[in-house]
Amino acid sequence: MIAFVSGGARSGKSDFAERLVREWHRARGGRRYYLATARASDTEMTARIARHRRERGDGWFTLEAPLALDTGLARVEDGGTVLLDCLTLWASQWLYGGGGAAAQGERLLGELLTRARGRSIALVVVSNDINEALPPRDPEVWRYLAFLQRLHRQLAREADRVVEVVAGLPIDWKEAR
Repeated sequence: MIAFVSGGARSGKSDFAERLVREWHRARGGRRYYLATARASDTEMTARIARHRRERGDGWFTLEAPLALDTGLARVEDGGTVLLDCLTLWASQWLYGGGGAAAQGERLLGELLTRARGRSIALVVVSNDINEALPPRDPEVWRYLAFLQRLHRQLAREADRVVEVVAGLPIDWKEAR
């Protein structure tokens, strides 16, 4: 089972995704994992990461994978339930922090989804919807946005469920059958 949860900044998408992981975990058993793409790069981010860990509570195994999502997923037990938060940050680090070309990133995401299904891992992927304005004029911003949107389309195609969260309310665009 794969779910893609998107929404604007502070829309409630991570809260919704955590609830979905808890629901799937209750139904499936196994372990719950948080596949984190954030880096504790400064005091603000360090505090934010600590706050999120406290809010999630016990029972989560945190795996840090700012670039190597495949390495993070390899540490998940078969049948586990994983929250990958967030693809937006991962995409920026991939393009600008040493990951590689966009095509390699798209291929890595596809392989991640295939491996998750092959190992019966329930995967919930969170990402920001940042494509609600006019196209940016800056070519690097445009490059990033285009990459992120290709990842979103790929996820939406492959996911069993696609949810957009607006003001804390989930809108199902594709529901699991």
